[in-house]
Amino acid sequence: MKGIAVIAVCAAIVGLIVAVVLATWIKKQDQGTDRMKEISGFIREGAFAFLKREYKIMVIVIAVLFLLIGFCINWVTGILYICGAVLSVLAGFFGMNVATWGNVRTANAAKDGGMNKALKVAFRSGAVMGLAVAGLGLFGLGMVMVCLKLATVVQCVTGFGFGASSMALFGRVGGGIYTKAADVGADLVGKVEAGIPEDDPRNPAVIADNVGDNVGDVAGMGSDLYESYCGSIISAITLAAVAAGASGGLFDEATAAIFPLIMAAVGIIASVIGILLVRGKEGSNPANALNAGTYIASGIVVIVSIILSKAMLGSFAFSVAIIAGLIVGVAIGKITEIYTSEDYKSVKKIAEQSQTGSATTIISGLGVGMMSTVWPIICISVGIFAAYFATETVGAGMGMYGIALAAVGMLSTTGMTVAVDAYGPVSDNAGGIAEMSELPEGVRNITDKLDAVGNTTAAIGKGFAIGSAALTALALFASYSAVTGLTAISLLNPIVIIGLFIGAMLPFMFSAFTMNSVGRAANQMIEEVRRQFREDDGILAGTSKPDYAHCVDISTQAALKEMIVPGLMAIIAPLAVGIILGPEALGGMLAGALAAGVLLALMMANAGGAWDNAKKYVEGGAYGGKGSDTHKATVVGDTVGDPFKDTSGPSINILIKLMTIVSVVFAPLFVAIGGLIG
Repeated sequence: MKGIAVIAVCAAIVGLIVAVVLATWIKKQDQGTDRMKEISGFIREGAFAFLKREYKIMVIVIAVLFLLIGFCINWVTGILYICGAVLSVLAGFFGMNVATWGNVRTANAAKDGGMNKALKVAFRSGAVMGLAVAGLGLFGLGMVMVCLKLATVVQCVTGFGFGASSMALFGRVGGGIYTKAADVGADLVGKVEAGIPEDDPRNPAVIADNVGDNVGDVAGMGSDLYESYCGSIISAITLAAVAAGASGGLFDEATAAIFPLIMAAVGIIASVIGILLVRGKEGSNPANALNAGTYIASGIVVIVSIILSKAMLGSFAFSVAIIAGLIVGVAIGKITEIYTSEDYKSVKKIAEQSQTGSATTIISGLGVGMMSTVWPIICISVGIFAAYFATETVGAGMGMYGIALAAVGMLSTTGMTVAVDAYGPVSDNAGGIAEMSELPEGVRNITDKLDAVGNTTAAIGKGFAIGSAALTALALFASYSAVTGLTAISLLNPIVIIGLFIGAMLPFMFSAFTMNSVGRAANQMIEEVRRQFREDDGILAGTSKPDYAHCVDISTQAALKEMIVPGLMAIIAPLAVGIILGPEALGGMLAGALAAGVLLALMMANAGGAWDNAKKYVEGGAYGGKGSDTHKATVVGDTVGDPFKDTSGPSINILIKLMTIVSVVFAPLFVAIGGLIG
């Protein structure tokens, strides 16, 4: 087993080396004018100031949870918790570091080289994030398999996932609150009240807005997908014993445990190939080039999975599970694009209805978000069915291992998926730098086109994360049942129903916390921007410089303060239910949270993406274009959608998995106590 695990470690190192090479290439690109360098410096300084303060809080959380795990469970699990947490933080840090290099270089590439060069710089900046996420995740889990005995790995590896999940939630929530407080404040006062363009240097909140793109949509998103990636592999490892026992001697536990790691290794190499083959053409839609890279990477995984499934596990059925997950991921991505891209009717319909004001913008956007849950849920259900029954035919009891492999398949090309996702905020930042540096209008047209595609690719990335959350949480739920000895959970048991209702409520409660946090922080930002405009007429006249630093500080303080309660809620809730009501009630809670959370996350993420691109569609000249009443209505819709798609929605999928993995880690404690009431 250890010898094969080394292959996974080597593949991870290859991915990380390619990331370093791409980062070096990006840093060598021209940064443009002194003004562009100055603005980029402000953004980079603000982003790292926030991360430094956020990481100080995370260190305290890591230390407390390490001691709790060590004393209540065992110290090996505690050490793996630290490893998962540290690598999660590093993934976000490295990706954001390169993104803050890539933004100004993308703007300059658009100025000097046109669409093709700008796409290349922006995408490669995102690719560093993607390869860092997949490379660090696979390296960490590969080293765990190399250094520990299999029995210890199966017992303790959930600690690694707990570390990844806890840091991802704090990173996603904190970054999301930061970015949306600044974005909402900048848009409502700048665009709607003052009538100035997006990213206008006269807007005091504009630097904070661009900083937010990095701390929320790059660093936070990176930790999010890192957690999803690791969670899918861990769920398959923990179910390896069940699969081996049910296989009738077809393969042993070590082979079942190492197979998901090898598939992840194949995925990272496929992602490298896909990334290097992305090529844009002048005058073409950038989305075509990005989609081509995704399809190439996915095709490689499909072919290799068929070969390795037979060679390692003795049956093609396991490749069916891998392929089912991959197809579901691609399908969810396409469905998300249909509901959130301005090329399709849903977004155009929102823009059309915005002609009658903000209220109809909100109503139509909510309708799109709710309807967008239908087909992804059907796809996830089909994927679960295919993965379960294909592997169950090999041996009774192997179906849950098949579902875990489906999650591995969906996230096998994480390197490519994150690259496409992270490309968006880099392009968004490039547009802001172009506007603030007063570059020619043609430059902003290029960055706006890249950004519009980026909004859709970001929505697709969120769809991948949410879809994988459903599969991974379900597989981890099976691990929880195995540890606790639960063979069934009866809906006729009132204690289970209580847990079910609590679980279904938690995503809504969590979303309320995060939405209200954005609202409070945005209110402070709005008041500050209004104050500066009111007290210094020279700002709007262009003769005075706004106080950017104070707006950055408002977002920073608000995000750090407001992220604590939602982050701790995800850890405290399963502990409280497990200790007070017992393991069976906690199983009900996890089921309720999974069903309600996936639906709510899909609705919020897609409604937010649709509102954003409806605004972009109007800004492109539809229904009166920029400055029209229709445009102002879409800006209001976009500001409502901002915390939907970038704070609450994408954080819910982490909430689901974090509660599940906390339950698995502390399951022995819950069994020992048996429930104080239940």
